[in-house]
Amino acid sequence: QPQIDITSMQVTGVEALIRWNHPVFGMVAPLRFIPIAEDSGLIVPIGEWVLAEACRQAMAWQRAGLPRLTIAVNLSAVQFRRGNLEKSVQQALADSGLEPEFLELELTESILIQNTETVLAKVQRLKSLGVKLSVDDFGTGYSSLSYLKKLPVDTVKIDRSFVNGLPHDED
Repeated sequence: QPQIDITSMQVTGVEALIRWNHPVFGMVAPLRFIPIAEDSGLIVPIGEWVLAEACRQAMAWQRAGLPRLTIAVNLSAVQFRRGNLEKSVQQALADSGLEPEFLELELTESILIQNTETVLAKVQRLKSLGVKLSVDDFGTGYSSLSYLKKLPVDTVKIDRSFVNGLPHDED
């Protein structure tokens, strides 16, 4: 999915989105299969595969002469807690040859509000790898703006529930 600067209408990045091409049901949206993958623990290898494929594809586009765009990859809370995320990121970057500044990891607000000292340490280790970090769906949980000040994030993506109806909705 392209990320576009609305003032220049230029593509500034892309976001890797996964779909399951089921032999009977066709394309299945993540809302239907990600919770099952999280409950079963399969989200960790799925997440590692998505991360590796996203880096590989971004590098393939660069090698084909396309602009060097940042590719964003969503991380599951389960993947963040259970997986060896730093190692997975390092491996995906090394295998693909993608420079870290062209990878953005999207952390959901639910990841950030649990066990904050451990989360903060892991986020800082990820940031030290040179990747970009963003908070996705901010405003859906209980995070405060003051907590964001502690996090070395590059982007905050506000949940759509806050912007639906703009500019006509007075609330």
